[in-house]
Amino acid sequence: MSINQKLLDRNSNQCELCNEQVATIEYTVSPKNDDSIENQVAICEKCSAAMDNKEASFHWRCLDGSIWNPEPSVQALSYRILFGLKEEGWANDLINLTDYDENTIQWAVSAYEKAPLHIDAFGNTLEAGDTVVLTKELNVKGTNFTASKGTVVKRIKLVNDNTDQIEGKINDQTIVILTKFVKKSL
Repeated sequence: MSINQKLLDRNSNQCELCNEQVATIEYTVSPKNDDSIENQVAICEKCSAAMDNKEASFHWRCLDGSIWNPEPSVQALSYRILFGLKEEGWANDLINLTDYDENTIQWAVSAYEKAPLHIDAFGNTLEAGDTVVLTKELNVKGTNFTASKGTVVKRIKLVNDNTDQIEGKINDQTIVILTKFVKKSL
């Protein structure tokens, strides 16, 4: 996997977390996407492996340097890792030393927040790609048809900013449907 040269240049080819090894991985700090290096951190294989290892807390003592990095993505990832270790005194002390802006902190802790759930009329959790059945006849605004009770809607999409709504295609038109009028097909 090739790593963006501008991302490598940002920390002289070194891992932006530990500053000990050569960076070989472009790590995108979720929930942002990889369309910009401002959302990424150049990390080494050792740090990448430590992220997946719950027993690697000692390794993360290296973050006492990266928390001062001027790049918001490095700050967010460092804070996120430390936040996951906040029960350990040293990690909590490092978190308390930071003076990040609220956006960076929100970006960092977003990984620990539970996403709001889309729930159907019967209490089932809906997920993107599910198939649902309408439980009520619905007049579809902006069209000249009515979606009858029992209509199957395949491959729904969740409306991110409203857990009461999903999107689906009926009669080849994408429409917004209230979750209280659907039942998940099991």
